[in-house]
Amino acid sequence: MKIWIATGGTGGHVFPALSVAAELVKRGHRVTISCDGRVRDMVATSRPNGAAMVRIWASGVGAKSRLRQIWALFKISVSAMALTLRFMVLRPDRVVAFGGYASVPAVFAAHLWRVPTFLHEQNAAIGRANKFTMRWVRTLMTSFPTVAGIPRESHVRVVYTGLPVRSEILAHAGAKMPGGANLLVTGGSLGAQILDDVVPAAIVQMKNKKIFVMHQTRPENVARLRKFYADNKIRANVLSFIHDMASAIVDADLVIGRSGASTVVELETIGRPAILVPLGINPDQAANASSFEKLGGGFAVKQSAFTAKWLAATLTDLFDNPSRLAKMAQKALVPNNAVQLIADEVTK
Repeated sequence: MKIWIATGGTGGHVFPALSVAAELVKRGHRVTISCDGRVRDMVATSRPNGAAMVRIWASGVGAKSRLRQIWALFKISVSAMALTLRFMVLRPDRVVAFGGYASVPAVFAAHLWRVPTFLHEQNAAIGRANKFTMRWVRTLMTSFPTVAGIPRESHVRVVYTGLPVRSEILAHAGAKMPGGANLLVTGGSLGAQILDDVVPAAIVQMKNKKIFVMHQTRPENVARLRKFYADNKIRANVLSFIHDMASAIVDADLVIGRSGASTVVELETIGRPAILVPLGINPDQAANASSFEKLGGGFAVKQSAFTAKWLAATLTDLFDNPSRLAKMAQKALVPNNAVQLIADEVTK
């Protein structure tokens, strides 16, 4: 079977697509991966052996400038027509799109040639690109059991598959809790200023400071945070980048971080309690954090409510009650068979 996988934009869209591509190649299917220039090198170096790659001309439509938005739409339209011509000659049997602006051209071309098309939504709230292209697809596969924003009039079939995660995360699925007082603070690849401001101030207010902190921050904040923790006799390891995030999560008794889809699903796959502070301008992160909170795995806290006083009281309560942390970890744990489920759905 010839299967076209459309991805691009960010690693959050690319890595799940590559995981599914590898599984489909392993099952003997002919796979082609289309992506935009922003992630071309990422796809080129990480794609499975045997999978072809096609670069498309596309960029995000979310720019503030009206002129840039028009230019982005023009590029997507040109790519859509180019893929329409390509599909006329080399028509795939299936198209699988992993969201974002870079998936739109392939979905449009597949619609014109009546190729069965599948969307994957990584967040707990439908993204703009997926919401736009849903009119042309057969099936919407989701990372979370419920997804907000799906139009009521939509006739698309919704299937909960989960979100593919990296193999090193899967290798630690359901790992036993350390049972100590280890706190992991991570704001993603760029760090998060509010975590850098609030977390150290909260730990200073705690009476029991027998806590070890692994804190990932922006490069420019490393020296300042290291000095702060040392001056206040708090055991900490401050880094600008954590190379082995899987081990960092496994070694943590509690995680404080943002709530991007991949972060939340990695916590669910390993099974770790967390305090999630969604990026204020991102409704997707708020939906992801809310979904995690409903499991009982932790707290979803708005930035305005994420204060040092609140956090100090919450950390004291959690670390003074390890059995509560253990129960939260159990509730957070969600089996992850996303790669197999998506591959099964696409090929059946």
